[in-house]
Amino acid sequence: MSDYTLEVHGCHHYDATGAISEPIYLSATYRHPGYKQSTGFDYGRVANPTRTELETVLACLEQGERAWALSSGMAAINMVFHLLNPGDHVVLSEDLYGGTVRLANDIYKKYGVKCDYVDTADLEKTAAAIKKETKLLFIETPSNPMMRVSDIRALAKLAHENGALLAVDNTFLSPHFQKPLTLGADIVVHSATKYLCGHNDIIAGVIAIADAQSDYGQTLDLYIKSEGPNLTPMDSWLLLRSIKTLGIRVERQEKNAAIVAEWLKTQPNVTDVYYVGLPEHPGHELHKSQATGFGSMISFKVKTPELAVALLGKLKLIAFAESLGGVESLLTYPIAQTHAEMPKELLERTGLDDRLLRLSIGIEDVEDIKADLEQALNA
Repeated sequence: MSDYTLEVHGCHHYDATGAISEPIYLSATYRHPGYKQSTGFDYGRVANPTRTELETVLACLEQGERAWALSSGMAAINMVFHLLNPGDHVVLSEDLYGGTVRLANDIYKKYGVKCDYVDTADLEKTAAAIKKETKLLFIETPSNPMMRVSDIRALAKLAHENGALLAVDNTFLSPHFQKPLTLGADIVVHSATKYLCGHNDIIAGVIAIADAQSDYGQTLDLYIKSEGPNLTPMDSWLLLRSIKTLGIRVERQEKNAAIVAEWLKTQPNVTDVYYVGLPEHPGHELHKSQATGFGSMISFKVKTPELAVALLGKLKLIAFAESLGGVESLLTYPIAQTHAEMPKELLERTGLDDRLLRLSIGIEDVEDIKADLEQALNA
């Protein structure tokens, strides 16, 4: 099936009632037919029918062998970091979500996991950062918030040549636009709160993997079963419902984003626009070779920090709020919100400063989005 059809119909096998919508199974435990007999569901932390349907759909969309639906995007990233042991080394994109940096620096370093941040859009720099202890490359592409593009195929080859895994945070594009597992990545993570949900009403995370029988696949399964960060049945059902409209949502958002990005370039108070859909973006052609869409995340800089702060308070339609990927347009001030705890060195290296704003484009009429930005920029 095409993604559009899979998103609508999922992998749903109708039960005896013929219910079109997957039922919500709220049971914590399940009856055994007899000794050493099971329906496949024993205890809700290990497996739940609603969550299992969601996980099957997610694995199909990412073209992987296994997926897990978890309580948040950070829970998903945390499980991936669980694969590392004391003394192991991980290479991370230097431009990425601040929460990932916090997890690596404030939590895993005290367990003896060593981290280095590098511009993973530069293959030579990335190769130079790899050590014999390197077990994981963790990247975002496009990156958050500077929209750098990394070569997934080349990084997968580099990781595997050095005995490491490649994990890709695919939150910004969703599996509708990019499927890293088909490009050689081992692990994909999402904050499913974002595009997969698309309605700003649940917190969820996803891990999808290429090889369910691998050591890393079996280890992830053990950790998730043992620690219990699983998504609830109700949130699993809401996410299943949201995925039905994933394609039409993200394509509408992308169409709006392309128009807004070009328009922002013409605004006198805007100095820089970062959007991978712009032909002049340095990663534009590479991105086209590994993704089917450009997404709807735009970062831009205004002339002064004072203007950036003032603009946030002048918005009328667009919400000044953290998060992204919903049907509503949101504007975020990364240096004070999503990347507030980013080390100063990384801020300077990536160019993330107090003039930068990050815009998540929604499905509203694009002229209304532009009108709100214009009045706020010039108020």
